Amino acid sequence: MPDLLVNIEDHIATLTLNRPEARNALSEEMRTLLKESLCEIESDDNVRCVVIRGAGEHFMAGGDVKSMSTMLDEEPEKIRVAFRKRIYEGINSIMLSIRRMPKPVIASVSGAAAGAGVSMAMSCDLVIADSDSFFTLAYCHIGTTPDGGASFQLPRSVGVKRAMEIALLGDRYDAETARSLGMINFVSKPGELANETQKLANRLSLGPTHVYANTKKLLYQSIGNDFETQLQMEADFFADCASRKDFKEGVTAFVEKRRTNFKGN
Repeated sequence: MPDLLVNIEDHIATLTLNRPEARNALSEEMRTLLKESLCEIESDDNVRCVVIRGAGEHFMAGGDVKSMSTMLDEEPEKIRVAFRKRIYEGINSIMLSIRRMPKPVIASVSGAAAGAGVSMAMSCDLVIADSDSFFTLAYCHIGTTPDGGASFQLPRSVGVKRAMEIALLGDRYDAETARSLGMINFVSKPGELANETQKLANRLSLGPTHVYANTKKLLYQSIGNDFETQLQMEADFFADCASRKDFKEGVTAFVEKRRTNFKGN
């Protein structure tokens, strides 16, 4: 079986990290398949929502530490070059593809989200987690720093002081605590993660997909924009959406007091 399973049904692409025996730790094959699949999904107009989940009991345990251990006896410079290449071409490319995806991306988290598993979940637009799941940045426990965008996401989601606590101590946070801190959005009832994820994905897959794409750009780019630039972007994106079929449908449905039937364009 491949290290990543892809299923597209009812406008929803589900990517399943498929190394349950290793808590879905990122392998070279998984990194490659994720990059390829995300690229294909980005340009597939039939897909209007993406779900990332883990096979078995866990979401993702981060990088493959056993694989890392095979490099420990190499010269320091060779190690630096190898890991820099692995991160640039692997996890960085994946996280950028998730962030730039012109449709909503949901992380559906069960069990452990550790290391890059936290980074990946927080790079998604929405995160829903099982009530028994937990989150741990954990990099400090193997003697290295966060990657995958965690050092960007955490301070903006929980504040710098709390991000320091999470990163420097490497403690576990249960799902409710993660939600209260702002790391995730929703906590499912026990045994209901799959059902609640499906409901959320269905709702988004029937929405105005192009509007979601523009909304993602507005919110993510607002972090680095000044107020005037943001106002200009809002005007440009509103005008762009207003020229499209889904705006016509939305306004008409409002006037006619009926449900919308968005097509994503």
